[in-house]
Amino acid sequence: MGDSLTTASDTLTRRYVPRLRQPSRQWRHRPEPRNALRALALFASLRLAGVILAALWSLHLGKHPRTVLGLEWDGHWYRHISQYGYGMITHSPGGHRVYNDLAFFPLFPGLIHAVSTVLPIGPINAALLIAWSAALVAAWGVCAVGELLHSRRVGIILVALWALQPHAIILTMAYTEPLMTAFAAWALYAVLTRRWPAAGMLAVLAGLCRPNGIAVAAAVVIGAVAHLWQLRRAGEPTVPRAWAAAALAPLGWLGYIGWVGLRTHSPLGYLRVQSLWGSRFDFGHYTAHMIKHLIIGHDTLVAYVTGAIVLGSLLLFVFCVVNRMPAPLLAYCAALVVITVGGTHFFTSKPRFLLPAFPLLLPLALHLARSRLRTLVILLAAMAGVSLFYGTYLITVSPATL
Repeated sequence: MGDSLTTASDTLTRRYVPRLRQPSRQWRHRPEPRNALRALALFASLRLAGVILAALWSLHLGKHPRTVLGLEWDGHWYRHISQYGYGMITHSPGGHRVYNDLAFFPLFPGLIHAVSTVLPIGPINAALLIAWSAALVAAWGVCAVGELLHSRRVGIILVALWALQPHAIILTMAYTEPLMTAFAAWALYAVLTRRWPAAGMLAVLAGLCRPNGIAVAAAVVIGAVAHLWQLRRAGEPTVPRAWAAAALAPLGWLGYIGWVGLRTHSPLGYLRVQSLWGSRFDFGHYTAHMIKHLIIGHDTLVAYVTGAIVLGSLLLFVFCVVNRMPAPLLAYCAALVVITVGGTHFFTSKPRFLLPAFPLLLPLALHLARSRLRTLVILLAAMAGVSLFYGTYLITVSPATL
């Protein structure tokens, strides 16, 4: 049994990891257009159904759907930054926390400002337009990665699984996760196909989206170092573009952290801003405490779903390691999981932080790709029912922090 598993794993590794002596043109892979269109149509249909359901229930509750999708939680901060720049500071009701808008990275509000300046649609509509467009680009990238590593069928199923996560409604809200995932998916694709300049630039843009955008830079650096090490062992000439990509990748994230340091007159200024929000890195103590609380105590539905998603993500990461997923994807997922699990406060926001970690779903997509069509349709239909109704509940009824 163990020998057969090892043999299968080695076969997958030989199939999906490029050989050094193969001509580079063989790795100029391009996503299949028809496959991409199928994946995008499936993704758009699923998320459009979620938007319609959320809009109808919002109207039933006397709320405007655009307000629910575009101004809830972080959406309000992004709109304010896009209109007035940085400088907004608010206090919690008890005065124990200070909410400083420097905690929010600049690319998304900058794009909102640019789009609302060019198009007379207002900042809220601009934010939703950017988020929805980015979600489609992200779905295309997710499909491309799945197709490259496995098959066209796996790529489409991977998109479906990503679109049907419990918190997938956030992919159609004015949040940064769709934008970051778009840059991340195509950066990972660029690393796997050795398009180093594109990988470096996409990592820079991802680093300007969100604090955990540094995970994309980690993937690019690990991928470049691994490729250069393989070249050295094989006696092949080095690739300067890979060195350049590794050096370029973290500059977007480091640039904003450095700017906040100058703004706050402290090299650790960004960490201080986050700590005032109640966010720190405690190596998972807070998360473990919350999981223990869910086991021995009582909490809301959203808290229990959050706990299940966090534990499920850890288990999926183990499967990814066992299945010998390519090192850049492992580095990307590891960084996202560590940042999410190791962070304090905003427990119910953790599933949102894990939304960009789509490679964690690859073991499930690969397994489902071997299933019968009837089994696959029934399972995805059941997931769609849960995702659509839970997403509607999450943004229209639940008071949990997103």
